[in-house]
Amino acid sequence: MLEQKEEGLKRSVGVLGLSANIINIIIGSGIFVLPAIVATYMGASSIIAYLFCGLLMAMIMLCFAEVGSKVTTTGGPYTYIETAFGNYAGFIAGFFAIGSNLFADAAVSNALVNVIGAAYPVFADGWPRFLFLFILFYGLVFINVIGLKQGIDLVKFNTLIKLIPLLLLIIIGFKDVSISNLYFESMPSIKTLGETSLILFFAFQGCETGIIVGGEVKNPKRTIPKAILISITTVVVVYVLIQTVSQGVLGADLPNFRAAPLAETAKAIMGSFGYMLLIVGAVISMFGYMSGTILNSPRIVYALARDQVFPIKALSKIHKSFATPYIAIISYATIGFLLSISGSFEQLAVIASSSMLILYLGVALSVIKLRKSQKEQKDSFKIPGGWTVPILAIAIILYFLSSLSSKEAIATAIIIATLSLIFVLIKVFKKKVK
Repeated sequence: MLEQKEEGLKRSVGVLGLSANIINIIIGSGIFVLPAIVATYMGASSIIAYLFCGLLMAMIMLCFAEVGSKVTTTGGPYTYIETAFGNYAGFIAGFFAIGSNLFADAAVSNALVNVIGAAYPVFADGWPRFLFLFILFYGLVFINVIGLKQGIDLVKFNTLIKLIPLLLLIIIGFKDVSISNLYFESMPSIKTLGETSLILFFAFQGCETGIIVGGEVKNPKRTIPKAILISITTVVVVYVLIQTVSQGVLGADLPNFRAAPLAETAKAIMGSFGYMLLIVGAVISMFGYMSGTILNSPRIVYALARDQVFPIKALSKIHKSFATPYIAIISYATIGFLLSISGSFEQLAVIASSSMLILYLGVALSVIKLRKSQKEQKDSFKIPGGWTVPILAIAIILYFLSSLSSKEAIATAIIIATLSLIFVLIKVFKKKVK
């Protein structure tokens, strides 16, 4: 039986809450700079890259939907891979997930304080910056420790608030779109499309973090697939419309505004009010990402300790009053806070991204493994088309991994080797203790 008993956790998250959780994580700070970056590569044909990347990401998310409907305990991709391939694969996957999320959290939290520091220079450096980051991390710790409902309610609120300025930009901006700015004479080359899609692929990440709360989802075999499909469809539509408006309004000038292309688009449409609206929207979006990741990512830490993959039992403790993995939440946020104030995470950002690709590969392979090794479960979701989607997803992921530089590939291999050694040492330690 794949579904395990998780004492103390409450199943209180429905389709709306889980969909908002996923959308909140995916639509982060990236969308506020993406249009200019993509336009630099593809100009007016940028829309094709969004559609192409959305289709590719949908295949990967379908793999998540199938495995997530079968493996319904808390832990997300770690739990899926551990269930399919055992403790070693789960150990590697868990640490890759934690590491990539921690570095992303540090990056986004610094981006958030940088934006605020630009408007209010007192926060740019020194003790005010330190205190801002401390309050950000531990304020979110408090909210998420006192209950999942409070954390999910905050995520729902942030998702709504971050979408409002983006939707206003789309709705109001369409009247100023020039069709000539959207016209392109020829299709982009496969090489250009591939390079651009590689960038967009990272912008579509986040679903794997949003479904980590699987052990706290109501009727997960139905809720998880529905939430994934709703969220990925919403994200693709929003991204495509934002690119269309930005390209249609700014035209050939769009690549010149790499720092804040959406704010510049809003300025062209609504004046200074629009500019400030999108700047505030960027801040809210980054805060929304942080609220979502502090809700979700510590559940991986909890799951590793719960399954005794990580030998610190305290991390699997559930708060008696609040029914949350409070020690895992506090520990995760503390590491994220330390990374955010050190600033040393920047050189490892690409390694964190490759870690997520490896996780996606593990989940796609898990679809094949679980289909072969487990009897079909009642009410579980199965991807239509037989093996087509998981095999295509695997091919796509391997294509992206092949784009890593030799240095990045070597660094990733060293990390895997180091984690493998730690795994062996932990097993030896456990045997001696027995």
